[in-house]
Amino acid sequence: MPSSISRRSFLVGCCSAIAAYAGSRITNLAFAAPTGNSLADTDRLVVLFLRGGWDALNIIPPISGEDRGIYELERPNIQIPTSGETAAINLNGQFGLHPSMAPLTQFYQVGKLAIIQGVGLDYDTRSHFDAMQFIELGTPGQKTIGTGWLTRHLQTAPNLPPTMLFPALSAGGSQAMSLLGTNDAVSMNDPSGFRLYGNWEFEELQRAALRDLYNGPSWLEIAGTETLDMVDLIESTDPGDYVPANGAAYPNGSFGDNLQAIAQLIKMQVGMQVATVDLGGWDTHENQGDDGGGYFATNLLSPLAEGLAAFYTDLNGGCDANFMQRTTVVVMSEFGRRLKENANHGTDHGHGNVMLVLGGSVKGGKFYGQWPGLRNDQLYDGADVRITTDFRRVLSEIITRRLGNPNIDQIFPDYTGYEPLNFMVNAYQEPVVIPPGLDQKSYLPLVSAPGDDLCP
Repeated sequence: MPSSISRRSFLVGCCSAIAAYAGSRITNLAFAAPTGNSLADTDRLVVLFLRGGWDALNIIPPISGEDRGIYELERPNIQIPTSGETAAINLNGQFGLHPSMAPLTQFYQVGKLAIIQGVGLDYDTRSHFDAMQFIELGTPGQKTIGTGWLTRHLQTAPNLPPTMLFPALSAGGSQAMSLLGTNDAVSMNDPSGFRLYGNWEFEELQRAALRDLYNGPSWLEIAGTETLDMVDLIESTDPGDYVPANGAAYPNGSFGDNLQAIAQLIKMQVGMQVATVDLGGWDTHENQGDDGGGYFATNLLSPLAEGLAAFYTDLNGGCDANFMQRTTVVVMSEFGRRLKENANHGTDHGHGNVMLVLGGSVKGGKFYGQWPGLRNDQLYDGADVRITTDFRRVLSEIITRRLGNPNIDQIFPDYTGYEPLNFMVNAYQEPVVIPPGLDQKSYLPLVSAPGDDLCP
């Protein structure tokens, strides 16, 4: 086989061949790891990107002190009040949470939601497309690199096997740029579509014929058998009859559907390491909403908070069913919004922002990063929240402490001086090298750490 063709490419072709032989089709979700794969017990990361630039100052508004006075002066019509039915929810006396984000309050209170302030892409651009590209590639100011930061994580992680059938998922119709340059990412909406199609009367004959066709020792035949195994595995879980656990209720629409699909696949324990999901509509130049209500609250914040709350609740079982213990969700956007509201009761493109980190191993219930302040001499260009924490610092802590990949210099080229903010429980020791002769490479062994609450 030519060395330039990856095993993954053969799996893609194998799936197509199986579909053709079956006389119909199989969706492109044909790349899961077998039942019992040890990767089922490793951590996974879900990256939620809010397209358009979300307004951190109305999501986490100041509720006291000098900054509150400045905030009220600069946002006379769209400010979040501190009293009444639409008042901000007090988090720490200095900052509050938008009332439409109330479903997330419980996770902050029990220490599973961390808030990082003054964070973002420390590069001078107000272009959505440039900012999103720089962040998802992980290379501020550089567009020529051919891989996304999640791709480079998968390529350099020392604790992952060299061949994985289903390491990455982009929930929705298109692949995220953070997964650029990999053949290992699958884009899909619904696991129930992953099946053999055709007349049910001939289904068993069809399966037997395909098994016979791919019964052999060659690379392609093994790939075909693995694909059929995954068809059986996912069909056996009855994904079309999926009922979220613990009464979790996902919001209606594609965002809720995509989060539920990710939760389903996590529970199937198919070896998924990273997943991406988007929620658009955050470019709120006009009619953002007055006094905590309106479009911003109803169409953006409510589905976001309800979706994240449902996702956590769905995966938060006991012992072996506590999938959230090893799942981390990071919420980010390309930039924040300007401090001053515009003439259309909206906000224009800004700079500094907030990131949310939700998960069973998050040391939450508090704020991280340095809040820069809202005085004119503290603002970026006299207009925006200043960035005091590089977004790569936040992602690097999750990558090293939960995903077990110390190769930050390869994942984020030209990023130096990383120091953790300490918002994640560290589940990994220093790298250990296996003696020569054993069929393993340098790896990072998983260990129990305070807060892991691992079951026997």
